Order: sequence, then structure tokens, then C-alpha cells
Amino acid sequence: MSDRVSVAKTYKLYIDGKFPRSESGRTYPVTDSAGGFLANASHASRKDVRDAVSAARKAFGGWSGATAYNRGQVLYRVAEMLEGRREQFAAEVSACEGVSAAAASSVVDAAVDRWVWYAGWTDKIATVLGAANPVAGPYFSFTVPEPTGVVGVLAPQSSSLLGLVSVLAPVVATGCTAVVVSSADRPLPAITLSEVLATSDVPGGVVNVLTGRADELGPWLASHADVNAIDPTGASPEARIDVAQQASATVKRVLTVPGDEPDWTRRPDMSRLRHYLEAKTVWHPKGT
Repeated sequence: MSDRVSVAKTYKLYIDGKFPRSESGRTYPVTDSAGGFLANASHASRKDVRDAVSAARKAFGGWSGATAYNRGQVLYRVAEMLEGRREQFAAEVSACEGVSAAAASSVVDAAVDRWVWYAGWTDKIATVLGAANPVAGPYFSFTVPEPTGVVGVLAPQSSSLLGLVSVLAPVVATGCTAVVVSSADRPLPAITLSEVLATSDVPGGVVNVLTGRADELGPWLASHADVNAIDPTGASPEARIDVAQQASATVKRVLTVPGDEPDWTRRPDMSRLRHYLEAKTVWHPKGT
């Protein structure tokens, strides 16, 4: 019988395509559904939030300026890599959420399919939400949807993978960049997803993943002037009020979310895509 002591892993944050430690040096233990120790996770600080927002803002120009077709290819590549690490994701979902191996595999399949679904929308958004407007005069008038900017995402607390993908994928599909606060007690699927993003075609800074408490980090994200929209799904009802109040100072969009987490297995609609888009109308004179 071996008396070997396993090496406990301490996971880092994911900011600007790199894996830094929290500047605070704080960590916290991650346990499975039965209370058994799984790993240590970094506990992000306000400085980490600022660094992540700065990285997201820096990456926004390149990501929003990429063609919709290219963004779709990149998202599809993420789905391919998720599929390639299917067993690891299933094991982490099973441990974190306390579901059977079969149920966890179904969750991973649904998460992969969700990525593919949003990848397919990237080059259709302008057609569906844009318009050539009828005008009286020698002009063309076009309405074009454009990404709103940097989005703060407080990921669902219970659905550690499918819920995370459901709130993150529409952000990047529209051309926005994201700062994500993962589920506090179930962060491992989010951490593994950040490893997928780092080794896929997603440019550094487009998605930044912080581990920690949404109720602590959320108001800091909401008050940051360089954040343009925020999804408070993973915050407690009390913290959502604080998030909305902090967001009002910079007039940023706050997604309206239900009190309890929705059924993430249901097929999504276009509501989240619409939320992260601005409508720009352009007038141009007709040539003679």
C-alpha cells in the first residue's frame, strides 16, 4: 500500500491570456459535493478586477473589429477543444455538482452544443438585427448592430459549466469582451475552460476568468467606468441591488435576470445577444 501524499494543486486566475496569481496572495479550498478536498483556487481582489478590465478593454478593438465569420470560426474551435477534453469536464462537473457520471456527460454535451449554437449566430446577427431603412429622399439609411464593449459576467453559482457557457458565449459572439467571475464553490469547470481558451484561437484578453465571491467582486466590476454592461446572474439578491446601484453611476447596462437560476438546458433565444448590442444608424447620399 502506497503512503504517497498527493500534491494539492492551486489554480490561478486567467487574465490577458496569462495565468497570474492573485495579487492579494489569497486562496481558498475547493471541495466536492460531499465536502472532500479537490484543489485550491485563487481568491481575486479588486486589483485583479482592474487588471482584467484593462485587458478586456485592450482586446476589444481587435475582437470587435474581426469579421463575424472569423469570430464564428474561433468559437467553433473552442467547442472542438471542449469536446476533446470532455472526460475531464465531465469528471469536474460530477464532483462539483454531485451528479452522476452520465448526467455530467450530458451537461458537457449540452455545453459543447451551446458553444456551437452561438458560433453559428455570429455571422447572422447583422442580417437579423440590422436593416436597410426606407427613407424619403436621395439617401441610403442602414441600421447596423455593434458590440457594446466590455461586459462583466457573474457566472451562475449552481450550473458550473452549462450555465457558465450560456452566459459567456453570447457576450463573445457579439464581439464584446468579458470579465467573468466564476462560481465560487464550483470553479473547476471555469478554470478548465480558461485553459481551453488559452490554447484555442481566442485572443488574450477577450475572456478573463476570476475566481472568488461574486458578491465581493461584482460591485467592483459594476462601478468600473470601463465596463459597459454587467450580467448579475451569479450574485445574491442583496448583492444585485448593490450591483445595480454601482452600475447607475456610469449608466451601464444591467441584464435583468430571474431570482433563481433558470433551466440552462432549455434552448436559448436571442435575448442575450440583443442585450450586448448597440444599434448604429448610418445615412449616406445616393450617387448620381
